[in-house]
Amino acid sequence: MKYLLVHQDEDDQEEFWGRCAGVEGMFVDKMPPPREVLTLRGCDPDGLLRDALMPNEESTALLGDVCVEVWDEEQPLQWWSLLDCVVITHQPNRDDPTLVDIVVGAGVEEEHAWSHTLPTPPRFKLFAGPTRTPASAGHCLAVDGLFVTRGAPARTPMRLVGCEPAEPLLAVLRRPRKWDRDWVGLWALDRTGRVMYRHNVYLRVETARPSVLGGSLLDIKLTDGGKDRPSLLARPIWETWWRGVPATRNRWAPLSAEGRSEWLDLTATGMSEQGPDRSGGVHHLDGTYVTDVPGLHCAMAEALAGPGGYYGREWNAFKDCLHGGFGVAAPFTLIWRDADVARQALADDIWDTEKGLTYFEEIVQILESFGVAVVLR
Repeated sequence: MKYLLVHQDEDDQEEFWGRCAGVEGMFVDKMPPPREVLTLRGCDPDGLLRDALMPNEESTALLGDVCVEVWDEEQPLQWWSLLDCVVITHQPNRDDPTLVDIVVGAGVEEEHAWSHTLPTPPRFKLFAGPTRTPASAGHCLAVDGLFVTRGAPARTPMRLVGCEPAEPLLAVLRRPRKWDRDWVGLWALDRTGRVMYRHNVYLRVETARPSVLGGSLLDIKLTDGGKDRPSLLARPIWETWWRGVPATRNRWAPLSAEGRSEWLDLTATGMSEQGPDRSGGVHHLDGTYVTDVPGLHCAMAEALAGPGGYYGREWNAFKDCLHGGFGVAAPFTLIWRDADVARQALADDIWDTEKGLTYFEEIVQILESFGVAVVLR
């Protein structure tokens, strides 16, 4: 699989910086953060957290991912994710026995470099649950162990093999430190030369040496290939797309939910290739394999944009597509065959907690709100 190196300047002008024969380190699984022990002080638990403290056969100490938000009197100012959170033990709070101190184990993910300063008085709100909009898990007075300095995650390098650099890239290699805060686009090409994926990497060059492929080519090692690289399970999916945009439906069907998400990422590269909007007409959605949210969007995109086409990867992007500009615009008729597969598979995936709508019901509702006639079969 070949790649182009393309730089975008401050005026959004793209400049060719080179090409390379291959990349090692494009596919990386995200490493979970190390496990820590935290104490939720003075908790008034609710929802899943309250249930976890109940001594009965149906309770579970496994909370999944918990969001901790630090509020002032009006709004959240900081937030953390406690990944795969587990209740270890609990006891009454010493100062107020009506509240509970809860000891949990979790991997702590801090998406922003918060200052770790607290409003006066702080309010710690907790959210948990399998729903797309997590439900309240209560609130507490403090979280011991949250405000600590954590080391940056280990960097995973990326190697560009067989690079043929253009002059701008050669200038970077002559003075690499000058450019280590800049980035370049790494564009993966299919066998026809079509761009199938775009990934941005910082120009933090660790080494550049004559390539194992010989000639005037270079092998360039970057210190870090970036956070948002495709996972390892995406590699065989890329091989499928490298042969060309899929021409038949349901090629994504055998994939897991994670694999289907990777499939959707590849459809997004072609979102500008859909052509002018068409409205009216009848579209048929094959619901046979719609067993999860990514599968729903794979099937929806194929129904409206054809195999390999793009029509949103999740709810917000799907709604944007319905506004137009992606090849198909309302009104039209959508015949959804085997709709009960999605209805049942997504029965526990509550999107609108106030109305109690599942993700399936929400998608049908948003379609109808745009004037789409949805026929469920």
